Amino acid sequence: MKLSELNIEQRTGLTRYIMNTLDDWGLSNDQCWALLDLPGKRSGKSLRRFRDNAPFPDEKQVNMRIDHLYGIIEALRTTYPRNQNMGSQWMRKPNRKFQKTSPLSIIVNDGMSGLVRVRLHLDCTYAWAVTDDENVY
Repeated sequence: MKLSELNIEQRTGLTRYIMNTLDDWGLSNDQCWALLDLPGKRSGKSLRRFRDNAPFPDEKQVNMRIDHLYGIIEALRTTYPRNQNMGSQWMRKPNRKFQKTSPLSIIVNDGMSGLVRVRLHLDCTYAWAVTDDENVY
């Protein structure tokens, strides 16, 4: 999915979907700001706009992060199709693959590289595509 090609309604719906997922994962406002690398003033009021009816800005850095987040969310949805709560639990539990650190900690603390690491772990089709294209970010 090319985020820059979405119309305003689609982008607004995707923004709400991402924000609802980040809320389900238990991220604080500061963690959301850091993870999404959003431009502008960092305030709870600004994030509330994204939760309600404003789309994320159409900027390259934001689009790349949203693309990886969406890939992670969809991979969790297909991994746990019968229980939506399992994806949130998996994100918060320590994982051997990540040296007993939770995937959520990886993406919050490591930013873009953390998003890519977690997505590579969850999404084999993305991992295959990356082996064909060395430009991961």
